Amino acid sequence: MLATSKILASAATATRRRATASTAAAMSMSTATAAASPSSGPIGKDGRHKIKQPREEWREGIYDHNNEPMVKRRDGSYQPIEKLRGFLNYERNPEPYRKPLERLMDWEELNPTEADEEKHSEIERKVQAARCMDCGTPFCQTETGCPVNNLIPEWNNLIYNGQWADAIDRLHKTNNFPEFTGRVCPAPCEGACVAGLIDGPVTIKNIEYSIVDRAWNDGLIQPRIVKDRTGMTVAVVGSGPAGLAAADQLNQMGHKVAVYERADRIGGLLMYGIPNMKLEKETVDRRVNLLREEGIDFVTNADIGGNVDVNELRANYDALALTVGATKPRDLPVPGRDLKGVHFAMEFLTKNQKRLLMTKEGALESQWEKDTFITAAGKDVIVIGGGDTGTDCIGTSMRHRCKSVTNFELMPQPPMERAPDNPWPQWPRVFGLDYGHAEVQAVFGKDPRVYSVMTKEFIGDDDGNVKGLITQDVEITAKGPRAIEGSEREWPADLVVLSMGFVSPEDYISQELGLDLDQRNNIHAVYGDYRTSVEGVFAGGDCRRGQSLVVWAIHEGRGVADSCDAYLKQKREDEVAAGSSAAGGAFANLSSISPNI
Repeated sequence: MLATSKILASAATATRRRATASTAAAMSMSTATAAASPSSGPIGKDGRHKIKQPREEWREGIYDHNNEPMVKRRDGSYQPIEKLRGFLNYERNPEPYRKPLERLMDWEELNPTEADEEKHSEIERKVQAARCMDCGTPFCQTETGCPVNNLIPEWNNLIYNGQWADAIDRLHKTNNFPEFTGRVCPAPCEGACVAGLIDGPVTIKNIEYSIVDRAWNDGLIQPRIVKDRTGMTVAVVGSGPAGLAAADQLNQMGHKVAVYERADRIGGLLMYGIPNMKLEKETVDRRVNLLREEGIDFVTNADIGGNVDVNELRANYDALALTVGATKPRDLPVPGRDLKGVHFAMEFLTKNQKRLLMTKEGALESQWEKDTFITAAGKDVIVIGGGDTGTDCIGTSMRHRCKSVTNFELMPQPPMERAPDNPWPQWPRVFGLDYGHAEVQAVFGKDPRVYSVMTKEFIGDDDGNVKGLITQDVEITAKGPRAIEGSEREWPADLVVLSMGFVSPEDYISQELGLDLDQRNNIHAVYGDYRTSVEGVFAGGDCRRGQSLVVWAIHEGRGVADSCDAYLKQKREDEVAAGSSAAGGAFANLSSISPNI
């Protein structure tokens, strides 16, 4: 890995020098112009590239170009949209979320709808697609970029040419659920974009969800009914992104698939782990209903290894795929941990989402589980741990109308730009402002994050409720974080949410099946093969690789399906061969009597 990093760093430096030399004039000119007069830049007040409508004679066909508006370039000129030098001519302009103070008033998605002024026009989408360089080696779709190897340059070019139906076809070739990844993925593809070496990367994530959203709206996504069945059956345990991807692939391969989920709704973390403002649950249900129409069976409230015997399940199917996720949270074993008001992140988020779903479905407030619901309303909230889940807890607390929210992070604040040990095309470990942080800043006027701090003790009141905690500042050493003596601080807290990641899957299924585990207590299955130590049992997703991204879960689910399919084909061939052998033995004498047999 060290050698690889050095090679990538060297290649990035060389590429940057060549690119800088060839584009310095254009970039410096546009930068100087923008600096002199910000309003003269190519991006208008509406958040889109400025445009001019074509003159009347162009509409009459005198000008050999279509009737699209002309778009303002970095050099200040208005010209028709073109792709050859798009990365030089146009600025990166990601579609913004809805305004913080507006979106805090509801639980709707962060992304703007068609009626919102922030929503990009079709012209702006074409401009952003034109920035794609169609690289000879597209790092965006390699292992340093997109885990599912999305054909990004291809569908960027299709969007530039207005071929939206072809774009969704190419997108679905590699990604089963682009409406999920287009909303919740942190976009490692953009971190690996070659344009990002000297400028902003292409807005790949925005383009991805615009393709799939338009495909749904235009009726381009329809059930694909499988005509030929293999006669083989597969049980998929877990209905998160890995399980759904595995089920989708296996079903299209012709196998009969049943998905078992221990919760009351299908979707796993997509349903209960990711809050509504990041992923509307109707979006999840829409895809699940499509999979159901395509022939996949779904069984809820089925806790395999609990109320359903895993060995009985295995005996009733030709193969078993475990995609149960990594659901065992990392705890914080310090004094006062057992106080009321200290909760794991998933407990907090899941109960909130369940209440939201009950409300949407018309359940009266009197029917809410008030004794178990965790509210942040009017409370001083402290979220321990960063990352996407920590941000989701912040955003949820803000929508509860908390009194204050603070976010502790063990590591120091990231740099504003890539550090020398974090070269392109690696994921950029740089400072950023996520949606939850922006909302806190809009309401309370400051970033909620406190860096280089660790919790030493929780403080409780006489009734056993948490009322605060004590922290210590830390410094990072070669041996890891070290607490700084005398740096203790006390913080008020009525609600503490532990968002420090997950350590492994729960082990009751693996114990009952006798599966081998790795050193981190994940289910042991070799990457690329996904076979466990028990024949006919496969594992993929977070339960195999550890806590990771939704897009990695989809990648692993597809891999599980490929490996499972190969196993089922071999199993079927063996069964046919065994049947032929038995039949041949029974009628061997007949063949010598009659040449027609």
